[in-house]
Amino acid sequence: MSRDEHYSVRTDLALEAQEIHVQNDASSSDTDGVQVMEKEIHDIKTTYVTLDESGAERIGKKPGHYITLESQAIRKQDTKLQMNLAKVVSGQLRKILTDSGVTDQDRCLIVGLGNHLVTPDALGPLVTEKVLVTSHLFELQPETVQEGYRSVSAVSPGVMGTTGIETSDMVHGIIEETKPDFVIVIDALASRSINRINATIQISDTGIHPGSGVGNKRKEISKETYQVPVISIGVPTVVDAVTITSDTIDYVLKHFGREWKEKDRPGQALSPALNPFERKTLTEEDHPNEEQSKAVLGMFGQLEEAEKKQLIKEVLTPLGHNLMVTPKEVDTFINDMAHVIASGINGALHPGIEDGEAQSYSR
Repeated sequence: MSRDEHYSVRTDLALEAQEIHVQNDASSSDTDGVQVMEKEIHDIKTTYVTLDESGAERIGKKPGHYITLESQAIRKQDTKLQMNLAKVVSGQLRKILTDSGVTDQDRCLIVGLGNHLVTPDALGPLVTEKVLVTSHLFELQPETVQEGYRSVSAVSPGVMGTTGIETSDMVHGIIEETKPDFVIVIDALASRSINRINATIQISDTGIHPGSGVGNKRKEISKETYQVPVISIGVPTVVDAVTITSDTIDYVLKHFGREWKEKDRPGQALSPALNPFERKTLTEEDHPNEEQSKAVLGMFGQLEEAEKKQLIKEVLTPLGHNLMVTPKEVDTFINDMAHVIASGINGALHPGIEDGEAQSYSR
């Protein structure tokens, strides 16, 4: 295999696309049309990625603004952390709506993409079931609507595999009939890292491609398509077998690297294996040098990351084993994530909701 041959990592996250770009081009910087800023909000790592036309071309994403929230709230099943995450989602969604020119009186259509019969792809439909829908009240009983609420409608159009209709065409028809001022789209995504599965939320003003989480991209749902602001909210729920295999090999190397370093310290001995009940955090500092990597994995240990993934792909794909994989706790994860996102949307769209996050979690 040629060293010039690279495995094309599929990721729907702009942050990961930027990370890949930096790895491949150490000389890259914000001046390349990609601006990145990080900060902590309520102990949640929040990353802002802004792309102009040149930056979008470099990393393979649409120009625009991407906000990425990283939290273990869902995977730890920590209700308090989930409430904090919902609050941050609400604040960041409100920010991107304001930047897109959306006002408090503008009417919203929420579109939940995905297949409710397939759990990792059911996030969108679940969110539409949990958001506060008010458009019928504004139309039929406007006198009952208090200040601080806006007209919101929601729909889950299903997937082309079950309806036989292009999802974007269905959304287009609904927009033509209901004429919302802006659209919020929720969908499952794919990630290049097992660490980000059900632990990352991406909010952007660039729209979305239905089916992107499982590699079936359809017509995009975006401002360019419908002439109204389209805000997308996506969560990576699946990862392919190539990524899992590559990450596992990387963790093995880092484990041995840490053990070697501890052995070199006075009073430390090389442990035979990881304690399965002890949770460890392995970092790039634990990675062994090239000679040590070769000692563990032979010739394979000398390959660059992209070459490893390319080789794994070449082995798995002809066998039909490059599967899309999701955690076994996916039912709980998806349900909790739907609560977080719905609560965040409710708080952003309806300022009149008092303690909206707490309401969403009184279940």
